[in-house]
Amino acid sequence: MSTKINIGIIGAAGYTGGELLRILIHHPQVTIAFAHSKSQAGKPVYATHTDLLGDTDLIFSGENLEELLSQKLLQAIFLCSGHGESKKFLDQYQVPESIKIIDLSTDFRDESFGFTYGSPELQRDAIQQSSKIANPGCFATSIELAILPLAHHHRLAGDVHVSAITGSTGAGQALSPTTHFSWRNNNMSIYKAFTHQHLKEIRMVWTSAQPSFDKGIHFVPYRGDFTRGIMANVYTSFSGTLEEAYNLYQQYYATHPFTHVSETPIDLKQVVNTNKCLLHLELHDGQLLITSIIDNLTKGASGQAVQNMNLMFGLAEDAGLRLKAPSF
Repeated sequence: MSTKINIGIIGAAGYTGGELLRILIHHPQVTIAFAHSKSQAGKPVYATHTDLLGDTDLIFSGENLEELLSQKLLQAIFLCSGHGESKKFLDQYQVPESIKIIDLSTDFRDESFGFTYGSPELQRDAIQQSSKIANPGCFATSIELAILPLAHHHRLAGDVHVSAITGSTGAGQALSPTTHFSWRNNNMSIYKAFTHQHLKEIRMVWTSAQPSFDKGIHFVPYRGDFTRGIMANVYTSFSGTLEEAYNLYQQYYATHPFTHVSETPIDLKQVVNTNKCLLHLELHDGQLLITSIIDNLTKGASGQAVQNMNLMFGLAEDAGLRLKAPSF
């Protein structure tokens, strides 16, 4: 594609908006038409996202959104505002049908209002044909990818148990008692045990692959004392060998550029700041343990959103997303 895609970002001052800017500023086939923020309007982007000093001279837009959305060359928008805000935005503003929408909130993940659930490993073809994408949640991405090959082969036979930990950026940029440094540092806690909001979309994904799945999903989330990353340890019954399980997983993800199955133990630093999901399998007394790791802000949010954009516009799926992990 010779001409660049013109995109806009709504809610560009938050964590997911900032990650989108970091990726798209250097994307070879994208031009950022505007980065909108009510709270930071008129300020340079690098005044909020200080690591972008020297990378961009973009100024946060705060002007009338009708004018921004009416730009003739605008081709796609990313909605990065808080949960519930995307629905309000689309109720208030008329987005031209020519503009593709990628929403990073929870508002349309049940595929209501014509949105396609944006999990490339589940439905790449549908994403390529869609004009409205509901980007998956961060915990949901990590947990869904841990089980999807089993569901695809209708090998999901029992309850699924999940213990998963996320970094502080998973809570968003707004301050709260549990994101304050003095509380979070050298600390750890459970929250929303068995009631997490991502459970609904996790079940939706697994049952779309295996309609007969009707077992329990027992999810205990943890807050970690680090900034980025998710590690999910997922186990369920499996009637087969470890070699057979590895074959199922490696075959399923063979054509997907960001999800990889490792036969050696994995750790978070391998995926932080990347769009990768790494999986590791163990088998213990008929229980298959799948460890799944992602960066909650990239593969769990903005990186996956760009992956979806690439698919929607017929670009290489990994365009602009070959990002380097810190390693140490």
